[in-house]
Amino acid sequence: MPEHFYRIKRLPPYVFSEVNALKAKARAAGRDVIDLGMGNPDGPTPPHIVAKLIEAVQNSKTHGYSVSRGITGLRRACAGYYARRFGVELDPEREIIVTLGSKEGLANLAQAITAPGDIVLVPNPCYPIHAFGFIMAGASVRHVPVGPEFDFLSELKKAVRHSVPPPLAIVLNFPANPTAQTVDLDFYGEIIEFCRLHDIVVLSDIAYAEIYFDGNPPPSILEVPGARDIAVEFSSLSKTYSMAGWRIGFAVGNARLIAALTRVKSYLDYGAFTPIQVAATAALNGPQDCIAETRERYRARRDVLIDGLRQAGWEVPTPGATMFVWAPLPPAFRVGGSFAFSKLLLERANVAVSPGIGFGEYGEGFVRIALVENRQRLRQATRNIKAFLSGRNDIGELRGDNHDLAAAS
Repeated sequence: MPEHFYRIKRLPPYVFSEVNALKAKARAAGRDVIDLGMGNPDGPTPPHIVAKLIEAVQNSKTHGYSVSRGITGLRRACAGYYARRFGVELDPEREIIVTLGSKEGLANLAQAITAPGDIVLVPNPCYPIHAFGFIMAGASVRHVPVGPEFDFLSELKKAVRHSVPPPLAIVLNFPANPTAQTVDLDFYGEIIEFCRLHDIVVLSDIAYAEIYFDGNPPPSILEVPGARDIAVEFSSLSKTYSMAGWRIGFAVGNARLIAALTRVKSYLDYGAFTPIQVAATAALNGPQDCIAETRERYRARRDVLIDGLRQAGWEVPTPGATMFVWAPLPPAFRVGGSFAFSKLLLERANVAVSPGIGFGEYGEGFVRIALVENRQRLRQATRNIKAFLSGRNDIGELRGDNHDLAAAS
């Protein structure tokens, strides 16, 4: 039997698995690790959503196979959400499909539309499935640098100019994981105009559209006239309603792309458990004050963390959205890279973060810090970090730790 199978060979070592192993080892040794690595919401799912799940699961008629593309009520609820939030009218029958979270939807659409050798443009740094969903489908990924220091549209035009064959699709993710960058509707307008001209499919991920702090709700790319000719958008209830483990999301937009995803999913799954879909319907149709409460919780945590890091001597930009802080490495630690610095924070400050290199080569020089602990724990984390930064050992030991991982990513 081959040592590695074709698709497995295309996947590099998963940086975060080593970080997770180090966390587990530290905890097994009895250390109190403050885990700010994985973006796993720690708040409870709102009570009215849980109550609807319990009500639905007590009906034995919901225990059979569900509907792969989502129950009618949930697809209508998704349409209602888009109408209220973005002023976009969608056809629940042709332009909406329920997914097992946005991650599954993106990966299965990649399988539906990609042929071996297709070129797909993916921002870098990015959430890993944005690139590896297409790599597993046989595509070649061309990275487009993203972040405050880059002009994304210029980088996109350069990537298209130098892509042979011409690109099939581009992935967008704003508000962005991991960088927390946001964009406005004019940005999306330029993207749609350019991609229509070059016959490029646009796949937009707005999983963090409801976690924003500056008073300007992030837009949907589908607000741009004509966007539905080439674009689909993925979202999830994971962060908006603290439903990460429920695995429920949706894709909306271009009817042809939605039909392709529907066809692939019909072979792979029977949809989410019906009571979960019923509860998700209650989430979208029910009271929305829980979203504002979640948003305020992350804002308060963000402020505590940023203030504490600055008191520790670590200057970090304040994010305007998402549940993440994208932190440039302190100058004295840049030589060793993000993976080595993450290991040091864990070993010497009992704080776990995600190394930027795990999100792509342009993530090097940063770490992602998730706002998934309460304010008291975040204050403790920043005190630990301050003690570490003020009393660190010689940093020569950091040299070279990241080279292999950077090449793999």
